[in-house]
Formats: sequence, C-alpha cells, structure tokens
Amino acid sequence: MFTHLIPDAAPPAAQADASVRFQRLLATALANGSFVKLLLSKYVGEEAQLERLMVREVHLRGERQLSLLWRYQTRDITKNLPLAEGLELLATLMGAQFHSAHLQTQGEEVQLVFSRKGRPSLRMGRATPAAVPVAAEAGHDKEKQRYLELGRPFWLDLGLSHLVRGEAQLVPAMSRKWKQINKFIEIFAAALKNSGLAESADVHVADFGSGKGYLTFAMHDWLHSQGKQAHVTGVELREDMVRLCNEAAQRHAMAGLRFDHGDVRSYTPLRLDVMIALHACDIATDHAIHFGLRTGARVIMCSPCCHKQIRPQMQMPAQLRPLLQHGIHLGQEAEMVTDGLRALLLEAEGYDTQVFEFVALEHTSKNKMILAVKRSQPLSAARRAELQAQIAEIKRFYGLREQCLETLLAA
Repeated sequence: MFTHLIPDAAPPAAQADASVRFQRLLATALANGSFVKLLLSKYVGEEAQLERLMVREVHLRGERQLSLLWRYQTRDITKNLPLAEGLELLATLMGAQFHSAHLQTQGEEVQLVFSRKGRPSLRMGRATPAAVPVAAEAGHDKEKQRYLELGRPFWLDLGLSHLVRGEAQLVPAMSRKWKQINKFIEIFAAALKNSGLAESADVHVADFGSGKGYLTFAMHDWLHSQGKQAHVTGVELREDMVRLCNEAAQRHAMAGLRFDHGDVRSYTPLRLDVMIALHACDIATDHAIHFGLRTGARVIMCSPCCHKQIRPQMQMPAQLRPLLQHGIHLGQEAEMVTDGLRALLLEAEGYDTQVFEFVALEHTSKNKMILAVKRSQPLSAARRAELQAQIAEIKRFYGLREQCLETLLAA
C-alpha cells in the first residue's frame, strides 16, 4: 500500500521535487543493489502501438547495464545501455512520453504519476512480498511469480489466450497449462543461473519434440525479456506444427526463433547451450541426452516417458520378488532404475544432476524431470570410476544386459 503522497495541488517546487526525487530513488536503488524493476506506462508519444517500457538490470560481459524493452502490440525492441546512459535516457522519457513510472525495489514501491497537465505526484509504500523475486526451487511449487505475460500476441495464435472486449485473457481450459509453462520457465531460469549462462549475452536453445511450441515461444520471450539475444529452435516431426509455429514467429517479428522439421537423432545445430526434450518416448530420451552431451550443452532438461527398454530385461531379485510380483510395482521400479541410471551416467559425464517431480506439461502422470547442469570443474578420475562401479552393480543386481544411453556413450 502506498503511504506517502506529493499531490498535484502541491506548490510548483514540490511538484518538481517529485520527479527529481523519483530519479534519485531509482539511482540509489541501482547503486545499493536493491533495484528490482521499473515499468513506464501510459504512453503519450507519437509511436503507433507502443504500450510500455520495461527496465531491468543485466550483466553483460562483466558490466552492469540497464536492459530497456519497448513493448509494442505486435513486437518488442530491446536495447542495453550502461547505467549512467540508461538513467539519463529514462529521465527524458518520464513525463514527456510516459505519464506513469512504477519502481520496485527490495523494500519499497514508488510510483510517479503525471496528470494531463504534466504535474507529477509521488506515491511511496512498502514492497509487497510478490514484488521481490524469490530464488527458484526446482521441483517445488512454492513460487507463485509469473515469469511470462499473458498479453503477448503470440499466445493468441497458439490458442492459450483469447480477446475479451479487446483484452487478452486466458482461455479457461488452458489455465493448468499456463501454470505449467510458468513453472517450466522458473526451473529453466534457475538452471541458467547455475550453469553460468545467465551472464552470457546470447543463449542457444534446442527444444526437441516442440509440438505446438508453447515452451519454445515461452523460452524465447523470457530470454528476450532478460536482455539476451535468444536463439531458440523448436524441432518437431509433425510438419503442420512446424508450419503453424513458424508463421506465428514471423508474424510477430520474433528474431532468433524458428521451427525445423527434424529428429533428435539426425539434427545438428552449429551451437547448443541448452537441450530440452520433454515426453520423448522410451529410448528417444536416451538419444536426446546423448545429443546434449556430444554437443556440449551446459544444461540438459528431459521429462522421460514410456520406459520400455529396461522392464523386459529386469530379473526380479529374490529379496524384491514379493513386492515386484505386482505389475504396477514392477513398472514403477523399471522407471526408477531407468532414470536413476540416466542420472548416474550424466553425473559421470561431468554434470550436476537432479531427478524430481515436475508439473507435467500434458495431462499425464509422467511428471518426472531430469535436470543436468555442466560442472565448472571436471570430474575426478576417482569419482568417475566410483560412478561407473555403481552403474555396473545396479545392472548386475537387476540382470540388465543393456541401457541405451550407456551404449550410445560407449560407441
């Protein structure tokens, strides 16, 4: 709640002070590290379709900069500026082109509003908990922050939103999917931070089995909002889906986003930082992980499906036979062994690996995610040998002859 107000009716000196004070508060927040974000709205300039200007801090090549994102109805334009240059530009825009400025810091919310006659007023208050970013915890649905904006026009093309009295609103049947997409971006953002890619000016992502492109568009949009050059490719076998998504990306001038008709087993990108493969059936997940490994991806994200290879091979150990005589238990055990081996193999290749429950992106019980982030330091020979011994022992215990990812790595 805003608790302090310098009103329109204040003396001219106080009105001028309102604008100057806001600029000082913004500069102070950047100087002491409490800055969260700045939003300029109520645009009154002459550019058609310009709606707002969003400002965040980014680190590019070791330098702190302001990332300014001009949001139009059908496109975005981003420009990164050094702090001093960015502050100087913002000072000229507030009041002249934007009649509302909303600053969020870790402790305060400050709003500068200009009347129709250009008179500024300042409102200040404590920041609400939702205004302060909370570190993402992969696998735990505690963070209610939304990383994406529903008003983005491409969601209309993909059927996630529709227009109600001229305003984009969520299609009721898509509410669960919208939550799931945001949850994925939360995990994606944390993985980038842990991998060091958050400091990179550009990020190259391949999304295998991209389908209708919900996640592919979401990743591109989020990376773009962080001031990065996003190179995101969706790879899909269904040509109608590829055509639909490419048309939407081109319609909204989303540079760096494209969709290719292809398969993970034959696709070869020039550069890959992040490899995504959700709901790849059976050993297609192993091929996707292997693809990420051989292309040197810093982040590998997989949601396995249809664990068929291991289950027919499994010989029930005598100790577990009373439990695994039930088909449902044997299936669950096969899934655990399959994904456990994948995680161990990824760790042996030098990745920090987690396996956790993920909010499924489809209406399915297959809601497990394997998240692997490449370590900054190479794995020691002793640890690698220990992991390989663990893998061999698990295979021996269950009588397994072959696991696809291990075979691919050996070849």
